[in-house]
Amino acid sequence: MANKDTALIIIDVQMDYFPGGKWQLKDTDKALANVKKVLQKFRDASIPVIHIQHLAPESFPFFNRGTKGADIHPEVKPLATEPVIEKEHANSFKDTTLLETLKAKGIKNLVITGMMTHNCVDSTTRAAVDLGYQCTLLGDATSSRDLQLQDGTVVPADQVKSSFLAALGWAFAKLVNTDDYLASI
Repeated sequence: MANKDTALIIIDVQMDYFPGGKWQLKDTDKALANVKKVLQKFRDASIPVIHIQHLAPESFPFFNRGTKGADIHPEVKPLATEPVIEKEHANSFKDTTLLETLKAKGIKNLVITGMMTHNCVDSTTRAAVDLGYQCTLLGDATSSRDLQLQDGTVVPADQVKSSFLAALGWAFAKLVNTDDYLASI
């Protein structure tokens, strides 16, 4: 199993990203299923789990504080013993207690999951590496959405996700799928 100096980081698995939410992503059901699998394995082994929750002001199009859309998905609801780090930026370390929480727990290795691949997962993974953490990114436990270029060209969500995962896997994290990761620990 993963060492006690490892933590699972679950980034922004919140209701606004799911069907009926204000900012729906592609294939959130698949990503959620993989997050749930690794979460259960970590809980069973008493390995630290840290949830990240993005809370935004009313002017933001989603994750508005106090709304159902900002809630963490009930299928990965934090236990009372699992810290929930609230953030207002893509980088989960910026202006939060994440770094202090990891240091207090003696964490050196991060297993990263969550949403959106191209924003908060990307920003957090890069920041973690800059801070000296070894990162494993479970690519199939993330999701993304279509993005539009300045000329109006739409880049499909699968291409967005694949591009960001490829870049992160090239220089910042060990990129694996959930089942392979779980089989290796």
